[in-house]
Amino acid sequence: MKVLKLESTAPFQGLPELVAYKEGLFEKEGLQIEWIEREHSARGPDHAQTTPKGANPFASHGSLLERGKADMYNACEWGNYCRVQDTSVGSRQIGRRAIVTYTAIMVRPESKVFTPQQLADVTVGVPFYFGSHYAAIQLMEGFLPRERISLCNAPNGSQQRYEALMRGDVEATTLTEPYITLAEKQGCRIVCGTLYHGTEVASDKVDVETYTAFNKAVLEAVKRINADKAAYMHYFIDYYADRDPKVAQLKPSDLRESRIVITEPAAIPDGELSRTYEWLKSWGMLENTVSAFDLVNTQVQTQAHAAE
Repeated sequence: MKVLKLESTAPFQGLPELVAYKEGLFEKEGLQIEWIEREHSARGPDHAQTTPKGANPFASHGSLLERGKADMYNACEWGNYCRVQDTSVGSRQIGRRAIVTYTAIMVRPESKVFTPQQLADVTVGVPFYFGSHYAAIQLMEGFLPRERISLCNAPNGSQQRYEALMRGDVEATTLTEPYITLAEKQGCRIVCGTLYHGTEVASDKVDVETYTAFNKAVLEAVKRINADKAAYMHYFIDYYADRDPKVAQLKPSDLRESRIVITEPAAIPDGELSRTYEWLKSWGMLENTVSAFDLVNTQVQTQAHAAE
């Protein structure tokens, strides 16, 4: 049985992988999964850091792979474009993950912000290089000139951002489940929300055979989740229950199943790859990348997904 070392993942970004692991689907495909725990930030918002310039893209995701302790990780697609540009070990994206994550910009009950237009010059706490950072920009730029979008660097965990929001350390922030549900129970409002893709990034230890087996296990988990989504909502509570008593008090029925979107893992379509690359360039990122296709191991991606 082949050992595959994965950086740890939370349900909002890796539910199918967690289900495949718990239900023995990886083992059925000849893979022994070892989870390597990522670091999580405990700091508060940094209002002095208003752009990702100078921020570390490997503050959490990718840090273990860069140090040779993990073979693969999944994170938001935008952030992974930037990480594989800056990798020191030749890592590349090899395909999209199965979960399409939902995130929302939220405000406290007493906030005067009700619509995206009212976020003009309002500082939104986002975790730079993480999915809810990029999603927040895409949401706001549909309503605001770019110069009226105000950001600050916030912790990379929804628990820390939720607590910062409730303390009043930020006027608005991005959250994922189950903290969207928890915030709503406290009277907080969603100003706007969206789904976003993530990808897997791998070292050269992950070959076509390994990634094909990984995807077969994940695909079976996708089928099981979509057949009875309610049976898997508890993952979002269980993951945080030991570290956050507020989440432990939630019930699976409190969470909206419509926010949990699971699809088959797939290759990154060329057109979307190029458009995402150009959009990131327009925000001053990927300055050292000549072609979007430099960011993907097309051989592993194409052959592994063709073999599913």
